[in-house]
This record gives sequence, structure tokens and C-alpha cells, in this order.
Amino acid sequence: MLLGGMLKELLDSIDNMQDEMVNALANICRIPAIAPESGGDGEAKKAHYIVDMCKALGFKNIEVVEAPDRRVSAGYRPNIIVTVKGSNSQLPEVTQPTEERLPPLWIVSHADVVPVGDITLWNSEPHNPIVKDGKLIGRGVEDNGQSLIASIFATKAIVDAGIQPKRDVKLCFVADEEVGSKFGIKYLVQQGLFSKDDLILVPDFGDPEGKVIEVVEKGHLQIKIVTKGKQVHASRPHKGINAMVAASRFIDRITTALYEKYNQEDVMFYPPTSTFEATKREANVPNINTVPGEDIFYMDCRILPLHDLEEIVETMKGVATKVGIETGARIELQEVRLTPAPPATPIDSDIVQNLQKAIGQVYGFEAKPIGIGGGTCAAIFRKNGYPAAVWSTNQETAHEPNECSKIENLVADAKVFALLALM
Repeated sequence: MLLGGMLKELLDSIDNMQDEMVNALANICRIPAIAPESGGDGEAKKAHYIVDMCKALGFKNIEVVEAPDRRVSAGYRPNIIVTVKGSNSQLPEVTQPTEERLPPLWIVSHADVVPVGDITLWNSEPHNPIVKDGKLIGRGVEDNGQSLIASIFATKAIVDAGIQPKRDVKLCFVADEEVGSKFGIKYLVQQGLFSKDDLILVPDFGDPEGKVIEVVEKGHLQIKIVTKGKQVHASRPHKGINAMVAASRFIDRITTALYEKYNQEDVMFYPPTSTFEATKREANVPNINTVPGEDIFYMDCRILPLHDLEEIVETMKGVATKVGIETGARIELQEVRLTPAPPATPIDSDIVQNLQKAIGQVYGFEAKPIGIGGGTCAAIFRKNGYPAAVWSTNQETAHEPNECSKIENLVADAKVFALLALM
């Protein structure tokens, strides 16, 4: 680590980059990067801009890994890797006792964003970010543009200062995170780019103060529930079976049953319990005066690692059978997603320990390891045996109207990334 004056100079240089960082963040967020599943054309245009920006900033080692995807006009989904070489990362396996061969640090953010949603809920143009009250407002500025830009300028500050990190620093800007990562992290893992000893930071979750480091995620279960009854005229309900009523009874029964049966708490997580929520409901009949013969809705469940997801599905099927007998409807459960909780990143791992030290240098406190119900690329790393930590400082506005990035968070996170690279 740097000491005294050199450390202050490095951090001061990041402060001096604030306006440049804000402009860069606004510029990349002016280019929509939306998955074809969500009506977009992928990340290619945004990736071209990011690559050109990195070249203009002086980075020499830039690679684009193209995951083939015929659904988008470019024919591929781009994953960018910017590498700054470390001083001893290329040492041979057998070295002198005083030398240490260090694995690389990866800082992995994603270039894709979600659609703007209901445009009437925005107070400004989502893809033309504006600065207001110390914040940059626009789609993608926080999720995940803030971390992407912070990592670029953190590394630029190190290079500009003439400092060579001991380990390689690899900035990775991936595609497809918002809809499953098939063409992003999953594709890169399949290419064998990572090793078990790598330090991996995924800056895609955080709180407004930067006080938490996510080291474990809940299991994720999504279920499609199809209820089949008998469609009739609304004036003669006795002749039919109201699928919507049966489905609604099932929602009431199943949420009560699941929350009661699987009510254990784990204070490592926020919230500390498993959650079982009815979410999306599809349209049934188009007119008011018809009893629907079919009803389709979905449940999204975030499950503590101590529970077995298959057992929960069986519990749901049992309740569906009982409600079906009571109502005369047939209730079918179809799995949309069943992802058990991956192993936790050990709290004493190098990435967590070094990250805590870097956060402490910038913020003056020790960040607390926690678990979450949301999903990040880190879960994919962990599933494949690569310990990864998740941290950033953000306003928790991802996917919301008027998504924002606090400018002071953008700068502070860049400082943390810079110090982490030099640990």
C-alpha cells in the first residue's frame, strides 16, 4: 500500500477527476444497452463507445470477447476486458521466499440496463442524464454505470500517477446481466478466464453509506401457476368455475402456508427471512361480464440457504391440490427458475479482507458482510467455485423511475477501487 503523501496525492487526483467522471457516466448512459428479451438491440453501440473512451484515456490492453447472439444486429454480445499489468503477476510459480506471485483483481460491472418503464413517472429524459442536487439522474447511472466509470477512473488515476500495482488489475464490463448473464459472465466463465485464486469484486449492490459487503445470496425460485376452471357468463356463475377466484384463494393459502412453515431467520441476510410473493398476473378475459376459465400468475421466492427448494415446490403442490378439490379448478405449477443458493464467499477471503481495508481507508469504518435476496453476477462466480464479493455505495434506485447516482458516491467508490487494486 501507498503511505503518506503518495496516498493523499492519489486520492486527490481522483477528486480532481470528478467532472470528467460525471461527463463520462452521462455519455455512456445516453446509449441504450437493452437486451433483446426486453425489446432492445444489445450492448454493441455502448461497448464501442466504452472501448474508444478507454483508448482515449490511455489504456493499452483492451480485449472484447464476443458472445454470438443472432437476435441482435451486431450478431454478438460484447464483453470488454481492460487490463493493467502488475509488477509480479508474471513471476514463475516457484519464486524466492521474499517474492509473492499474486493473482489478478477483477472488478466486474455490467454494461446493459433495463428499460425505462413508465415514462410518465420520470421527471427528465431517462437516456439524457441530468445533474440535480448533487446527483446524476438517468437510466443506468447507478445500475451499473456508476461502478463501471468509477473502476475506469480509479485505474486511470493509478496509471497517471506512475504507480504499477503488484497484481494485474482487470476491469470487466459484461453484457446480459439484467436477463440472466448467458452472454455475459456465464459465457466468460465457460471460456476459462478465471481461476480459483482470483480476487473478484462485483460492484452491483450496496447501501447509501457503503457499510455492507454482500458475500452470499438467497436461493431463487420462480413459479408459474396456471389455474383452469370453466368460462361462463358472469350472470350465471353457478354453471362455471371461476379460475380467478380459485387462483386468488390459492395465493392466500400458499403465502400464509409458506411464511408459516419456512419462518426461520438468519441475521446474516436482509431481510432475515425467506420471502414468498405473488407478483405478475397475466390478462385473462378481455371483458367484464365473463367469468374467466383460466388464470395465470407468478410467484417469486427468495429462499434462505438452509431450505431445500424442491421441498418448497412440493409444499406448493400440496396446497394447490387442496384448493383444487375445494373449488373444482385444476391448478398446475410450472417451474420458471429454480436456483439453489450458491456457497458463500468466506469472510476471511482475500477479496473481503482487502475490500474492508480499502473501505476503511476511505470511509473510516469497517463494512459488514451480509447476505441478500437479490441476484448478482457474484452468484455465478460462487457457483463455479470463485469467491466473489459485492460492494458499492448507492442510492438503491436501480430499476426505478428517476434512477440516480450520487456524485460523491461515484468519486468515493473510485477511491476504494484504487486502494483495493494496490492492496
